[in-house]
Amino acid sequence: MTDGRQMGLDFATPWIIVPDGNRTALAIYLRHYSCRRYRDARKRVLFVGPGEKMVLLAINGRALFVWRRFRSMRPELGVNCAVFRNEGAGRSSYLIRDACGLAWRRWPGERLYTYVDPAAVRSPNPGYCFRMAGWRRCGQTPGGHGRRALLVFERRVEART
Repeated sequence: MTDGRQMGLDFATPWIIVPDGNRTALAIYLRHYSCRRYRDARKRVLFVGPGEKMVLLAINGRALFVWRRFRSMRPELGVNCAVFRNEGAGRSSYLIRDACGLAWRRWPGERLYTYVDPAAVRSPNPGYCFRMAGWRRCGQTPGGHGRRALLVFERRVEART
């Protein structure tokens, strides 16, 4: 973990914020199951897509987490975890929790959500690392028209007493 004060925070975090297109982050994204490749074989430079975004790279360069706030064609509201891939940066649930804290600093109080493709992950329990980080399954996309149904998970800010 690093001293989060380097990023203007008051807590330690295993993440650094990098620009969309960072070479190390892009390399990890290219290994993620949701990676979209150009049909004409162009090299990808940016990978997050339009909207507000926060690209997080683990300090050791072995994990990627992408937050994206955009207008979705699906009925989901909030900030989307567009990509999470851990290639040995530590326990996934801890990385996800820290990423949530960074998201709530940028978008206070927003609902966080993500999609998990159960057919594309190796786990017999798809979304388990998100559940262990305090997320809950809240639905499923309809699928159809050549698309697989995706599981929807969310995390909301806990009420403080």
